[in-house]
Amino acid sequence: MAVPTSWAARFRLRQYVKASLWIVPMLGLVLGVLLAELALAADGADWPPSGWNYSATTASGVLTAIVGAMVALLGFVVTIGALVVQQATGTLSPRYMRLWYRDRLQKAVLATFTGTFAFAFSLLRSIEADSVPDLGVTLAGAAVAVSLVLLLIYLNRFTHSLRPVAIAELVAHMGEGVFTSGAAAIRGAAPRGEGGVPSDGPMTRIRSVLGGAVQAFHAQGLIAEAARHDCVFVVTRLIGDFVPPGAVLVEVHGGTSAPAQERVTGLVALGAERTIEQDPAFALRILVDIAIRALSPAVNDPTTAVQVINYIEWFLHTIGSTHLPGRYVLADRDGTARLVLPGRDWDNYLQLAVCEIRDYGRSSVQICRRLRAMLDGLLEALPAQQHPSVRTQLDLLQASVEREFTDPARRAIAQQADHQGIGGQYPT
Repeated sequence: MAVPTSWAARFRLRQYVKASLWIVPMLGLVLGVLLAELALAADGADWPPSGWNYSATTASGVLTAIVGAMVALLGFVVTIGALVVQQATGTLSPRYMRLWYRDRLQKAVLATFTGTFAFAFSLLRSIEADSVPDLGVTLAGAAVAVSLVLLLIYLNRFTHSLRPVAIAELVAHMGEGVFTSGAAAIRGAAPRGEGGVPSDGPMTRIRSVLGGAVQAFHAQGLIAEAARHDCVFVVTRLIGDFVPPGAVLVEVHGGTSAPAQERVTGLVALGAERTIEQDPAFALRILVDIAIRALSPAVNDPTTAVQVINYIEWFLHTIGSTHLPGRYVLADRDGTARLVLPGRDWDNYLQLAVCEIRDYGRSSVQICRRLRAMLDGLLEALPAQQHPSVRTQLDLLQASVEREFTDPARRAIAQQADHQGIGGQYPT
């Protein structure tokens, strides 16, 4: 009997496939060989029409040129990939590379190139003096045309999308999508209050076997497992936390029987690094990384940091408009509490968004003014329960400005709110 694969193993496999740059091109290679066989089988007297017939010498030369061109284009795309890695790790954030590896257009381009290569190479073996695969040669030429169009789209896409502001927009959209969909699902599953969660009684601890960052929880699976043993699972780690081997991962409260460790840990995915799938804070982390990289003395580009703050503010408006209890109690179908998940509250998100940018940009008038405009805008737009944390950050910003700008005239300029950093006007 086959051993069932745990949900965590399947999740890690999906993550590997999404991040892999060789699986889809390999499928394109196999598909190219199969299509070549189909083209040879379909090649007949009725096709191609008059004028589309090729001599053996011409067909061989065309296919040979296509094979060489596809190899050259593959090398070109790989070179572009190396440049992207260099730029992303040097001027943006190494965390962004996880998103770049997953780009579907890049994989489609590589698959088209490898498929066209395999298609043309497979046809070469069938060329004889009295037998030429006219249909296959024609299709190979069409595949080259498609490859060139995709290459142009690829170049246009990455020429524009590698700008910091474009990356900030992409990451903010992804984080907002995860927050509005994933967080809403967890909130919808939580019963009112926290009744039913035992505070005493027997408790066992389930420890992680492998170390790694918490990438995802299978909430429904954990609820079902807890209901099977009539107990409550209390998860001790946040999404994104790094868990060393042997650390407590889940506390089991009550229960008629003890759940198996491998079944519970198989519902918690650990990996080498954080992912955005269930972790919108990781998107905010990437945005902050790009901003503080722009503020480093080696780069000294506060305008890029201001552009990133624009999208951080957008993201914070979405987060701040939602009630975040910081702890979620999820119930089964009968309404019995079965799973307790830790979560981030508004203060956690706000600190992540502001603290490092304020510290690294405290000497920049542009950053101080933009942060003040962002915080003032949050006070104006968000519910009253979110205001204390925002005012705390405003006080910290004010104290930082007073320490950094000893000249009264410069301090007065740095204390003004400006949505553009310098050159804009904040409505009064």
